[in-house]
Amino acid sequence: MSNPNQKSFPVTWDQFHRDSRALAWRLAGMGSFDAVVAIARGGLVPAAIVARELNIRTVETVAVKSYDHQNQGGIKVLKEISQPVLDIAKNGGKVLIVDDLVDTGSTARVVREMLPGAHFATVYAKPKGRDMVDTFITEVSQDTWIFFPWDLDVAYVAPISGGTD
Repeated sequence: MSNPNQKSFPVTWDQFHRDSRALAWRLAGMGSFDAVVAIARGGLVPAAIVARELNIRTVETVAVKSYDHQNQGGIKVLKEISQPVLDIAKNGGKVLIVDDLVDTGSTARVVREMLPGAHFATVYAKPKGRDMVDTFITEVSQDTWIFFPWDLDVAYVAPISGGTD
């Protein structure tokens, strides 16, 4: 974290799995979806969990880069959505877009332009991007950096008192 005033929110694999399943529960009441599009890379894990829970067999990815570690940069589409999934949406099918987080909404805006009628769901949402998604589970403040389980490793942490035992 480059900003010392920035809050951190570490998420374990267990918590992320629970939150992703909670997202699936929330989406289950909306009827069946014909395809899910995961925004790579962060959306891969929650999209796989949601696809399993909702029995969605058509799973697609779109690769969009908007972060360099912790610094936001310009948006770059690295992999487009395949034509068969675009055709599902074009022909009236229900497509679900899944990502781990909506932050400023920049990535969401780009992907929404690709699939304007799709339902957009994220596990976590920050205020600046919240309006870009249709469904999310947990809102975190804009000044919070979420450390996802794939960003973390188990390591020793010294006691708050500064002791060594």
